[in-house]
Amino acid sequence: MPQLALYTFGVLKSPLADPGPLTREFYASGEAVYRRLSGHPGYLAHAEPAAAQQGVLFTADWGAWGEFDVPDWYDKGRTAQTTALATTLSLWTDLRSAFDAVYTGLHREALNRRHDWFERTGHPSHVFWWVPDGAIPTWRDGVSAMEHLHAHGPAPHAFTFHRPFTPDGTPAGLKELKEA
Repeated sequence: MPQLALYTFGVLKSPLADPGPLTREFYASGEAVYRRLSGHPGYLAHAEPAAAQQGVLFTADWGAWGEFDVPDWYDKGRTAQTTALATTLSLWTDLRSAFDAVYTGLHREALNRRHDWFERTGHPSHVFWWVPDGAIPTWRDGVSAMEHLHAHGPAPHAFTFHRPFTPDGTPAGLKELKEA
């Protein structure tokens, strides 16, 4: 059975190394959200560097998730002191599970605060695509899907919650997702 890959990307208002209260709140919220998501039904895995260090993304060893990558339009820093982005790459069993995890609980509370932390860029903040069972998506896969979504709109290999596709490429409505 195919699995659902999810790539998220946002440009932060402040670098990850900023000692200010909003950055500390963002980190605290993110850590709590990840702990909760990792136990959510339908969650399978997410990309983690071999040695976790705050703000060290570009030089980290991501193992099977591949070399770290970001969309071409990201134009901020790439060092531990200047990086101003938040991104995730995860695997889910299905769209309904991902929807429930994102739009309920701690993650929903964090979404309500997103404008405190993130710039409004005019680019998508998330993208989904289906991968074969057992496959590990790479950061490059996520960036490619997001760039395709931005340039061409939703397709079976790059879609959103609001314009989803089934594993066989059939368009599915959000209504069907909510009723699943």
